[in-house]
Amino acid sequence: MIDYPSDADTPRSHLPFSPCTRVGNLIFVSGQASVDATGKIISDSFAGEMRRSIENLRKVLETAGSDLAHVVQTRNYVRDEGDLAQFNAIYPEYFHEPYPARTTITNCLTQALRYEIECIAVVKRT
Repeated sequence: MIDYPSDADTPRSHLPFSPCTRVGNLIFVSGQASVDATGKIISDSFAGEMRRSIENLRKVLETAGSDLAHVVQTRNYVRDEGDLAQFNAIYPEYFHEPYPARTTITNCLTQALRYEIECIAVVKRT
């Protein structure tokens, strides 16, 4: 059975995809970017966009019964290769050792976004 957890505070895009899906104890979160609750892009510095994107990821995970500590894999999209050092400096503010498995891809976003993140997580045990 596939669940589609969402509530009024879950960041949601106007595009045709769910913020996340949950199958058993696994949660698959769609790409989260620097957007407000209505999906409107909020342009900012790289650091500002990365932090807003991860906070949106946190909100989606909480809606689905998890949190950043239960992330097992992240996929990160960094528009400009020159932002990789800053990306690696900010990342440990949110994800701690032992870190989730991670993939980082550069030069793959349009000029509208500097950063996007998606993840796979497990549901927190109660």
